[in-house]
Amino acid sequence: MLFFVPTRPRRRRTLAPLNAEEQRRHKLRNMAQSALLLGGMALLVAVCGWILFGPIGLLGVAVVAVAILLFGSRLSAQMVLRMYKAQPLSPRHMPEVFRVIEHLADRAGLERVPQLYYVPSAMMNAFAVGRREDAAIGVTDGLLRALNLRELTGVLAHEMSHIRNNDVRLMGIADLAARLTRMMSLIGAGLLLLSLPMWLQGGSPVSFVLILLLIFAPQLTTLLQLALSRAREFDADLDAAGLTGDPAGLSSALAKLERQQRGHWEQILMPGRKLPEASLLRSHPPTKDRIARLNALYERGQEQPTTLSALGFVDPVPELIAPMARVTARPRGRLIGYWY
Repeated sequence: MLFFVPTRPRRRRTLAPLNAEEQRRHKLRNMAQSALLLGGMALLVAVCGWILFGPIGLLGVAVVAVAILLFGSRLSAQMVLRMYKAQPLSPRHMPEVFRVIEHLADRAGLERVPQLYYVPSAMMNAFAVGRREDAAIGVTDGLLRALNLRELTGVLAHEMSHIRNNDVRLMGIADLAARLTRMMSLIGAGLLLLSLPMWLQGGSPVSFVLILLLIFAPQLTTLLQLALSRAREFDADLDAAGLTGDPAGLSSALAKLERQQRGHWEQILMPGRKLPEASLLRSHPPTKDRIARLNALYERGQEQPTTLSALGFVDPVPELIAPMARVTARPRGRLIGYWY
């Protein structure tokens, strides 16, 4: 439980208001990137369908996509949470955190406050699942033990932004495009094997250029999917700063998460540095870029109230205490990867 004793409000340090022009510029850029990436994935799926089945293939791919989307939309968020052995939290566990969630949901215009779940994992992570009507936010034990209330507010606002922007469904559509291209890629590989004897005899009716496009389509779709994920993360950061009025809270949480993700040997042998990772293969933007964008939202001027100040919290911000026993078990291999 959080330790918080109401006191008479004290004067907080002056916080610069958010730069409205910078917010608008980042928002337009993120929306344009998302639209272009989704369009590129749809075009790639359509081309693969046309290569395999001609004009009728476009209609077939569209029908399959709609059917899968309708079926997938019925999948409950509870199924995902059960895979992580998540446990629902109630206001008696963390009353101040629930006050924050209710305030953020109201500011975000959500009809229903997302349910908060505790995930027994020592990793620092948070994620949103479900639709706006049945959304849930999962937070890990490691995250609750590492962050204070101000930082957790920024993280919760980030996940709330994903829910408001329907990013969970958007990434589901991107995943559908990836699955369709992988399926058609297998068909393309089969065509290549069947056409090889005919090609050796000098009479193959199938274009090898088109077959190669089918084979490499999944890789192209994956790159577009990762780029879309990075664009949506930037957008969620921006909206989170607008919800809390405190970009520095999220920046501090991101910095802690970056330090935790570095291995012990990496911290010893490469202090202050991180092993390079190809930017095209990232699902999230580099942390330094995210923090730079958040810092760019500040503007010198009058004081702006934040979520915590609006709820009556005063400095120093209380530390969080996880409502469950500390996770000490080692991660095990599961269908969803290594998890606790």
